Amino acid sequence: MSKKAVIILSGGLDSTTCMAAAKDAGYELYPLSFHYGQKAAIELESAKKVAEYYGVSDRHFIADLKGLIRGSALTDADKEIPKHRTGEETDIPVTYVPARNIIFLSIALSYSEAIGAEAMYIGVNALDYSGYPDCRADFIAAFQDVINKGTAAGVSGHPIQIETPLQMLSKAGIVQLGTELGAPLHLSHSCYFGTDPSCGECESCTLRIRGFKEAGVKDPIPYAVEIDWEAK
Repeated sequence: MSKKAVIILSGGLDSTTCMAAAKDAGYELYPLSFHYGQKAAIELESAKKVAEYYGVSDRHFIADLKGLIRGSALTDADKEIPKHRTGEETDIPVTYVPARNIIFLSIALSYSEAIGAEAMYIGVNALDYSGYPDCRADFIAAFQDVINKGTAAGVSGHPIQIETPLQMLSKAGIVQLGTELGAPLHLSHSCYFGTDPSCGECESCTLRIRGFKEAGVKDPIPYAVEIDWEAK
């Protein structure tokens, strides 16, 4: 029997690379996306395209959490998404979505246990992580402990494993890994504003552009501002 993995798939650069990593590891892919009222709902269209690219559209589940998750510039109309953050600031930005990864991992965990999946993939990153506390390695370790102690699979000695292949990679490293694995990065969408072309000025775009530049690869998606891909 083939082994199964649930992949939390936003449609962005990181989660698309995670799909490629899970595929490369030999897993049968079960992508899981979330519609939580995000302003960049266009990313769900990217997630659908990525799932289609890997031939698993029939197993792509989109959970509707609209109205349940709020309190972020990414969800609330009265909160403005900032531009020109560098990702090097030490404060938790207004784009932090309260407990988002805790919620996503909890739902993914229930789904994983129900279908007999051995692993669930999430594209968290401890380097270019924008100050989000639920992207750090100690959070992932704590959640793995919850799995080990709070699920039937865990207490029976076969806990579902959280796979974080991007955890210690820079954005450049993520671009390089995605490129090496043949991930469809041209289908991904990272812009916080959800515009097409991407704005090129929000923090997510800034980190993505910097990653492609440092990796020496031209980003295949279009931007609303001119990007000098030769400049470091």
